[in-house]
Amino acid sequence: MKLFQIYYKIIFLFFLFIFINSYVFADDLLPIEDDFDISEIISEESIETNSNSLQVPIINSRAYVVIDRKSNTILVGKNENQKKKMASTTKIMTALVVIEHTNLSDTVEISKKAANTGGSRLGLKAGDKITVSDLLYGLMMRSGNDAAVALAEHVAGSITDFANLMNEKANSLGLSNTHFVTPHGLDEDEHYTTAYELALLSNYAMNNEIFAKIVGTKNYTITINGYPKTLTNTNELLGALNGVYGIKTGFTNGANRCLVTCCKRSNMDIICVVLGADTKKYRTTDSIKLIEYAFNNFTYVNIEEILSNHFEIWKKETKDTFTIIKGISNYLDIQYEELPYSSIPIINDLIDKLHVYINYESILKAPITKGTSIGNITLELEGKTIYCSNLFINADIAQKNVFDYLYYFYQNFSNIFNTILEMER
Repeated sequence: MKLFQIYYKIIFLFFLFIFINSYVFADDLLPIEDDFDISEIISEESIETNSNSLQVPIINSRAYVVIDRKSNTILVGKNENQKKKMASTTKIMTALVVIEHTNLSDTVEISKKAANTGGSRLGLKAGDKITVSDLLYGLMMRSGNDAAVALAEHVAGSITDFANLMNEKANSLGLSNTHFVTPHGLDEDEHYTTAYELALLSNYAMNNEIFAKIVGTKNYTITINGYPKTLTNTNELLGALNGVYGIKTGFTNGANRCLVTCCKRSNMDIICVVLGADTKKYRTTDSIKLIEYAFNNFTYVNIEEILSNHFEIWKKETKDTFTIIKGISNYLDIQYEELPYSSIPIINDLIDKLHVYINYESILKAPITKGTSIGNITLELEGKTIYCSNLFINADIAQKNVFDYLYYFYQNFSNIFNTILEMER
């Protein structure tokens, strides 16, 4: 009897360990009290934010940001540049690197290492055969950590070598506060990003048609060893909130709840990132509040037109005020750098407070080469720089030589001589 009790306790502890381990590292395995009705949340939050209040809503998440996809302009943010753990939002970079480095039709045989990876899983076993394409769907829709390791091994041979590819990509995108150690995002001290850089990465990734198609899929059937398996996307806002078309959920004990969301309504296209929410319900309500706040309070403004109109007026007013020391001409063909985007979102009530400032040098010395900067044109909103572009010379201006001076002397001498002759007559 005692022996049976010992075995019973051992079995109980074993399954308890598995359960706890799965919860600690799971992406979206929820305790009962964290479940909720998404439709009720959307209705409540839409009503709350439809007042068009300029006041930023109260947010539970430790860090968040909303950016405009066209310009990467930050619409609203908090701690958006602080380094944070990112959990399974890591897989945005994982999928991107895989898509850029391998053939989607390749067949992958699952290793023991991949099959034994903990946390949220696609359910792969050692020896299973599955295509890269189906692994990507399992990675992004089911958030399979086993799929992440399998893809990393297929592309680079090891997790370490794959992480190097991830970091190379991050560096090429200018993500200086982002570093990867794993392809799945389980907690590591040197595995981190910021809300803003995660938004920038997501914006880049969503320009990839294959990536965008996968993260925008609600339900999909993959094949493992020739047998079908239907997946449902872990992104609770996909298919539920108006305009949402991606992209990724995340959870670990170190990162808490995370969610990256793409949402488009009419001509406005945004990315919302929330990191470190206490519960899934909080990450959902936080995301909805921020998305609704952005759409209710911002309007695209054609800053290219504003700058161009101001610049043309300035050129007319200042065309005779430049002095080119030793230059063959005082005329300057001045331009400013072309804008990378024509419009940006501005808070509705502040559009009339946009101001253009032009700073420039009026006295220059020849020779001047084409492209020389002489100042800048800046668009500001309540003292904050929205856009700044260099003013530059669009044509060379040569320095006067001895013949230019002789010709100048000749012209002036002739004019003086003719004037004297006229006076004597």
